[in-house]
Amino acid sequence: MTWSTRPETPADVAAVHALNAAAFPTPAEADLVDALRADPGAWLDGLSYVSCDADGRPAGYALLTRCHIGGTPALCLAPCAVRPDRQREGAGPAAIRAVLTAAAARGEKHVVVLGHASYYPRFGLTRASAHGIRLGIDVPDDSLMALSLDPAGPLPAGTVRYAAAFGI
Repeated sequence: MTWSTRPETPADVAAVHALNAAAFPTPAEADLVDALRADPGAWLDGLSYVSCDADGRPAGYALLTRCHIGGTPALCLAPCAVRPDRQREGAGPAAIRAVLTAAAARGEKHVVVLGHASYYPRFGLTRASAHGIRLGIDVPDDSLMALSLDPAGPLPAGTVRYAAAFGI
């Protein structure tokens, strides 16, 4: 299936909340998106993406918010979600690829994700520790991944500082 992708609009807020609430076992991720949306230091207009089904309803979601690697501005990829009735159809990867492309077009340089080590490498993310990137908490080494959106620029080393809503 070919998915249409686009930035979230104000009309999508309720659908994005419902999508995240349905995709995860608790409403924590849906509440996280709402908290990030309310944080002007974290939220970046145009970097909250949906992939839509043939009826124009959001089926997949990917969010990039501001974080830092050491003192260098970067982006955090989270959460990413797919409506349960549309999982394993490509809606999630479509939203992720679209938001990464949009970030690169805006001149953003670096992305980190704390997630499934078998899923995110398909988008070019690699083990963050290989670049000297770490978290202030213990996580499995292969779960923290990073990506340079600028082929000419290396990833900076340092500790990732997430927006306060992440609680990390």
